[in-house]
Amino acid sequence: MYLKAYAMHTGADMWLIAALDACAPACAIVKKNIKELSQMKLEKVTAVCFSPTGNAKKITNAIAQTIASREGIPFHEDDITLPYLRRGLREYSAGELVVFGTPVYAGRIPNKILPAVQTLFEGNGALAIPVVTFGNRSFDNGLIEVRNELEQHGFHTIAGAAFVSEHVMSAKLAGGCPNEGDFQAICQFALDAAAKIDALEEGPHDGMAQVPAPVAVKGEDPIPGYYRPLQADGSPANFLKAKPKTTDACTDCGICARACPMGSISPEDFRTVTGVCIKCQACVKLCPVGAKYFDDPVMLSHIRMLEDHYSRPAENEVFL
Repeated sequence: MYLKAYAMHTGADMWLIAALDACAPACAIVKKNIKELSQMKLEKVTAVCFSPTGNAKKITNAIAQTIASREGIPFHEDDITLPYLRRGLREYSAGELVVFGTPVYAGRIPNKILPAVQTLFEGNGALAIPVVTFGNRSFDNGLIEVRNELEQHGFHTIAGAAFVSEHVMSAKLAGGCPNEGDFQAICQFALDAAAKIDALEEGPHDGMAQVPAPVAVKGEDPIPGYYRPLQADGSPANFLKAKPKTTDACTDCGICARACPMGSISPEDFRTVTGVCIKCQACVKLCPVGAKYFDDPVMLSHIRMLEDHYSRPAENEVFL
């Protein structure tokens, strides 16, 4: 365009101007190819998720699949929800992207899953997007904790997000989320993250000209302790020992035992909880006859407190 303008300004012959016009499409293609050659090459997208009741998995997969589709590269899923899936080191490399999703429990990575997050993944220069879901109260320091763990294990975080998801203990808290509007926001976030990745120039530093700084997200660093739940009267709520109970409606289908992320429901007697319970509600949510329930009075009082104070719509938050 600039050459043509100069030729016209200096009175060049029409054949030269016509030639410049004819070359314009080819020049545009060359310019596009040069830009593509200078971009960092993304080769694969993996969605890693811990998701007892399924919403974190839906969101994490939606982000990863949207990016993979946009870039025309393979998508892989790595669900670490069940105990037998949390075995073996996962190693990635430069040119890969990992979208890592988990719900927050008490405002952080679930404490019983944190060891897996700290020992099962090595980025080796791969890019990563930390994602958390939260049940309408707050994600507190969950997102920054995931970001920090990824950075400490060789990943370069390029974007991050916290999405509202129906609270596992009460449908009065973000009931129905993620909904259609949420998924539109989720996909837009994925496209924006992909555009940010596309803007990275190729180079010698893990495939990039310059390693990006860790994505700036909301939260405290260093990470403080877990959120301390309260009862409806404002007093501390300690229901660590609460375990699900079973009604006579149980058909012994075994879905609850197979769904428990701690492997704590006996496969011989589905009414017996033999190990730790993290209150994820997977057994309650997935029981086809509604036979699982909690009746711990302190836990129920905490749920009432949440419903009284956090029923207002919370906002999704993205960081690019």
